[in-house]
Amino acid sequence: MDTIRKQGFLNTIISYAGMIIGYVNLVVLFPVLIPDADELGLTRFLISVAAIYAQFAALGFTNISAKYFPYFRDRDKKHNGFLFLMLLIPLAGFAVVTVLFMLLKPAVVDYFGKNSPLAVEYYYYIIPLSFFTLLFILLDAYLRSLYKTVVQSFLKDFLERIMMLASVVCYAWGWVDFQWFLVLFIGANSAVTFVSIVYLLWLRQFFVRPNRNMFQVVPMREVVQYGLFSFLGNVSSSIITFIDQAMIAHYLGLDGVAYYTTGYFITSAIMVPSRGLNKIVYPQVADYFKAGNMAGLKVLYRKMTRVNMVVGFLLFLGIWCNVNNIFAIMPKDFSQGKYVILFMGLSRLFDLATGINGMILLTSNKYRYDLYFNLLMMALVAYTNYLLIPDYGISGAAFASMVVFVVYNLFRVILVARFFKMQPFGWDSLLIVVISLLAFGVSWMLPQLPNVILDIAVRSVLITAVYGGLLVLLKISPEVNNGIQKTLVRFGFREWKWL
Repeated sequence: MDTIRKQGFLNTIISYAGMIIGYVNLVVLFPVLIPDADELGLTRFLISVAAIYAQFAALGFTNISAKYFPYFRDRDKKHNGFLFLMLLIPLAGFAVVTVLFMLLKPAVVDYFGKNSPLAVEYYYYIIPLSFFTLLFILLDAYLRSLYKTVVQSFLKDFLERIMMLASVVCYAWGWVDFQWFLVLFIGANSAVTFVSIVYLLWLRQFFVRPNRNMFQVVPMREVVQYGLFSFLGNVSSSIITFIDQAMIAHYLGLDGVAYYTTGYFITSAIMVPSRGLNKIVYPQVADYFKAGNMAGLKVLYRKMTRVNMVVGFLLFLGIWCNVNNIFAIMPKDFSQGKYVILFMGLSRLFDLATGINGMILLTSNKYRYDLYFNLLMMALVAYTNYLLIPDYGISGAAFASMVVFVVYNLFRVILVARFFKMQPFGWDSLLIVVISLLAFGVSWMLPQLPNVILDIAVRSVLITAVYGGLLVLLKISPEVNNGIQKTLVRFGFREWKWL
């Protein structure tokens, strides 16, 4: 747990620094620097399509790294050619997907041409962006298996966003036209891949030569079978998050995508702590399964859920209680995303509250069930979006996603409880919910202050004081209390027994 705590802390610090930059970019600067909502929506649409494209090409190899690398790990033998195997098949997959992507253009023109013509005009820009997205997620998965996560967090959450801002500034100041801006924008999203390669070279872990033992370490039939199921699971999971944007672009246009993704991004702050921890937890879950240590896995499951809930609920309160202040500093049209923040925020809370159930399923021999649920959810989100977007716009899309994520994670919790006799909740989970409601009530009673910045500051401090104070006094999270105790000692204070 010490390794998880240390790297998770560093990942979280970097992720929050990146989140601040991302917030300033997407919420404050980009809507002003790119006043055309269709152009802004296009940038976010391209990134979403590239993520789907890369998942198709990856053929499940990002999950194969987490599950099977412990069997290949041997630095003296250059990890038995694992990295070569991990890159070879997905790059072949990319070639196949690219051919299909080009053949599908007429269908894309027919679907998006009326309300989102820019998506058609810049269709082929998706190919290079997808290629570098694929390489990055493969190298990132490999580095996670090596328990090297901090640099990758810095690259993706911090450096990439700085470079994206630079590309937008070049366009806003008239140094480049929109076409060249997209080239710079794609370059900003791709550069982190080259840095990842340099980092692996520096670690002396960039073993890209084949090894004659690579097909003997683990039965290839088992690896391919697992890769196929995880590939379908990854694709369906990615499509669930992409369907919203595709259907919004079809029914409402790319400006609707801009408003929706802004609200969606604001709620992503809730997930930052868990993402930082999950990067290091995933390979540890695989190690627990390999060792047959189910008792250790059960303890990790509970701890991760408690930590995620403690931080996630505080962040949700900070966002939702300040939602009117957030939109007060943005262009007026973006306030359409208010209920996107509510519904997506609640769905992310439930995702956090159900812990690492997805990792447990995917690294176990029950991974097929995760695919079945993904396929079911994919159909459900498409159907609910079809029903709700025409009448309720982007709020309907967010509500549909919330329903899907709640059902999806509920099924996962039930499966983990049935197969492995463990579940993530305890009385501490209920107390965290009660404390959150009390903190929300206190914020609700506070009248709106005349200055937006002052109101954000006062409201946030009040929420943190009530929520954090009750959390510490009731000793709900030993991790929080121990962290405070260690911090006090580090700065020369004596230990506080009541902690």
